[in-house]
Amino acid sequence: MARIGIFGWGVVAPRSPDVETFAANLETSDTWLTPFDGFGPSNFLVGQPDFDLERYKGWIDERFPPGKFPQLRQKMGTTPQFAIGAFIQSLSQNPGIEAVLQELGAEAQVIVGTGLGELPTYYDASVEYHRAARRWAKFWADPMRNSDRARFDAANDLECGHLREEWEVPEEPASAVTDAAAEATYDEWIDFWMGRSDGLAEFLERLEAIESVGVTGDVQAGKLNVIRRKRTDTQKLIAEYGCPTPPWLSVTANVLWNIHNTPAAQISMLGKITGPTYAPVAACSTFGVALHLATRAIRTGEAKAVVVGTADPEPHPITVGTFYAARVLAGDSSPSLPLTDLRGTHVSGGSCVWIVADRDFMEERGFSPMGLEILGVGVTSDADHIITPTPEGPLEAARRALADAGIESDAIGTWDLHATATPGDASEVSNLQELLPESVLVTARKGTFGHGMSCCGGWELMAQHLGIVAGRLHPTPLNAEALNATIAEVGYDFVLDQGCDAPAGAAGKLSMGVGGINACVISRPW
Repeated sequence: MARIGIFGWGVVAPRSPDVETFAANLETSDTWLTPFDGFGPSNFLVGQPDFDLERYKGWIDERFPPGKFPQLRQKMGTTPQFAIGAFIQSLSQNPGIEAVLQELGAEAQVIVGTGLGELPTYYDASVEYHRAARRWAKFWADPMRNSDRARFDAANDLECGHLREEWEVPEEPASAVTDAAAEATYDEWIDFWMGRSDGLAEFLERLEAIESVGVTGDVQAGKLNVIRRKRTDTQKLIAEYGCPTPPWLSVTANVLWNIHNTPAAQISMLGKITGPTYAPVAACSTFGVALHLATRAIRTGEAKAVVVGTADPEPHPITVGTFYAARVLAGDSSPSLPLTDLRGTHVSGGSCVWIVADRDFMEERGFSPMGLEILGVGVTSDADHIITPTPEGPLEAARRALADAGIESDAIGTWDLHATATPGDASEVSNLQELLPESVLVTARKGTFGHGMSCCGGWELMAQHLGIVAGRLHPTPLNAEALNATIAEVGYDFVLDQGCDAPAGAAGKLSMGVGGINACVISRPW
């Protein structure tokens, strides 16, 4: 059976634009969290990724026409940009591996997922659409462009009552739109009258004539001519009516270019990797699930090498707000550390990308593995609750990972928890007693860089691998006095703010995702 190694890795994380900075930052026990300004002043802390696409411009310009880099900057949100940066980094540890990935054809795959997708782009597009839709409806609801509205406004009380009943006219809003209920009433009002606008009906009839023109003759030349003609004629029609831009012309195409598989697709295109490319979405377990799929592809012979990874958007008001509404986010301005007072986690963004491959195949071509050997991965679902893990699901994922690795639990020297600084930490530590001896050294790192929805597992694995290779587990922001009493009494030793020597044996890493998806990765030194 193929032995699986890591032959390149890249990272974008809070305070860490690259692997070297990430590794250097791990040497201290400092938190990487910073104040969140998305709401204006607030008490929230987040993990803001340190990233600038410009640093990758030279690499991209060497391989693509001059328009490629501006296209990526203008059309891609930060989620795929983070993945692009991490991927380019991953090629640098083993020069020449880029060519091998291309030569492998269908035997090189890309499995790069996301948690929330490019949420900032979706949000901005939604806001612009909403504004455009309100302008559009208000314009056509105006009595000057709407004979039914003009008739209704001019009617006496008796006729107005008849029309209200016949047309099912909604409640008329108050003159001052000041709260959410009044805004909803106003929106319903103008939408109703827009639907009865004879001016709009005439506009749409003329627009249909413009849009009904098809492509004839030479397809390529004809297509461009038709697109230009439709655009010009539509703009003339809008100008003639003096109407706002239609809402369907106010939605950016960037929404389409930033769907969940875009990070994987961009890596495929930039790396010229032609094997299967797709994006698993498994919330906080996404990195482990991607690694699970990659190891299966390599061991079954479907692939010799796989680019695996995850990418998350930078912290956004929607993300911070929804985590807080779910009661899993800390709401004060001091870092909430796992295993302590359990006030909640902190949202982070960034990316983690690895190149994993058949070790023998790569070493025959002169490449050296880095980090630890990937021994086994186990994946399960709780099938129980949207956010609260069961004891059985994560434990079964860990048992499956151990079985996949071909080792017993007493071979584990260190274990990294999912630990989100919520009450679930106590359950997770308690559950370990069903699986691991108390001699295992336990780490929990979300107090360092926060919780990337899909990236957290990759960051935590990288911290684990970097520490064990160096012979020393990096410090965390924890101290013994702050440990939760229930957790401290379980009996495990935890890596605290001074760090410690790495124990002998294999290493385990458990991730538990929203929806009850669990992924466990077992690794060991080469």
